[in-house]
Amino acid sequence: MSKVLHFFKTYYPDSMGGIEQVIFQIAEGCTPRGFDAQVLFLSERGAARNEMLAHHVTHRSRLDLHVASTGFSLSAFKDFAELAAEADLIHYHFPWPFMDLVHFASRVRKPTVVSYHSDIVKQKYLLKLYEPLMNRFLGSVDAVVASSPNYAQSSPVLRRLGDKVRIIPYGLDEATYPIPDASRLAHWRQQVGDRFFLFVGALRYYKGINYLLEAAKLSGCPVVIVGGGHLEMELKAQAVKLGLNQVHFVGGLPDEDKAALLQLCTGFVFPSHLRSESFGISLLEAAMYGKSMISCDIGTGTSFINLDGVTGRLVSPRDAHALAKAMVEIQSNPELAAEWGRNARARYQQVFSVNGMATAYAGLYDELLGKA
Repeated sequence: MSKVLHFFKTYYPDSMGGIEQVIFQIAEGCTPRGFDAQVLFLSERGAARNEMLAHHVTHRSRLDLHVASTGFSLSAFKDFAELAAEADLIHYHFPWPFMDLVHFASRVRKPTVVSYHSDIVKQKYLLKLYEPLMNRFLGSVDAVVASSPNYAQSSPVLRRLGDKVRIIPYGLDEATYPIPDASRLAHWRQQVGDRFFLFVGALRYYKGINYLLEAAKLSGCPVVIVGGGHLEMELKAQAVKLGLNQVHFVGGLPDEDKAALLQLCTGFVFPSHLRSESFGISLLEAAMYGKSMISCDIGTGTSFINLDGVTGRLVSPRDAHALAKAMVEIQSNPELAAEWGRNARARYQQVFSVNGMATAYAGLYDELLGKA
């Protein structure tokens, strides 16, 4: 078994975001393909080694402070150097500027892969300071992986890297998702009905939930919003101001409840309007559940998952009227919605299976280890 060390700022169980889920799926999927995965991350819980998560090992370095969404840890320099020395290949997850510093300080001489999850969008001024280090880091690694051809073509950073960029779409393992029982489904039918649009995700600045609320007002369609975040109170206040009695904020939910809502919903709406949304794991979950989708055309992986007129509707970003029109179209045409849902399910199976992602990453690992 070859040893692969993944390095990212957070991981399960401390954080449950999309990148963490992707790392988990890669680690688990590559294990039966001959790669022993380990993950090093920073944690407020302090340092620990050799904790088992499913079929791979995790390690924690103590998180010392946060600066501009970047975690820092003095002990991580030593932890990473020790673990990297035992690994055959290092798999970084970008963006995380502290990771670049650790990479150079440790003088890594192993094959290196970077999963490029997103451009840096929000911290534009800090990006100017970070850019020389970022370019040097990305130039030093052996391969950079983008999750969709859309993102690779629209990212100025990835375009500069040329042939170093590979495309490996994210994949989900359907077997890891719970099957909700009849009582759970009945509970949610009683709470929200079964003719609603669903959003799942953190309530962040780039998710466009304010436009979704305006669209709910224009369309009259019921909407269920799963997730929390620092914008939650502001968005709830907006919903009250607009008189949206048909919009339900249900907060973060256990996986079985989320699965029940995905199974019950009429369609999935994903109004992210900025390139910070590089892919959209929850959009991919909707495709896996065979749901018609609505998303914004922002030149990222969301438009790779959702094909306009095939699996749902692509609309202009920041356009509540376009969102409302798409919602009414799906709500009033059950046969069309079902057709788009079937197409979404088929596309998930053909393009976004965990087997496809794991096989592609294992092939890349083998290639780089062969060259080494």
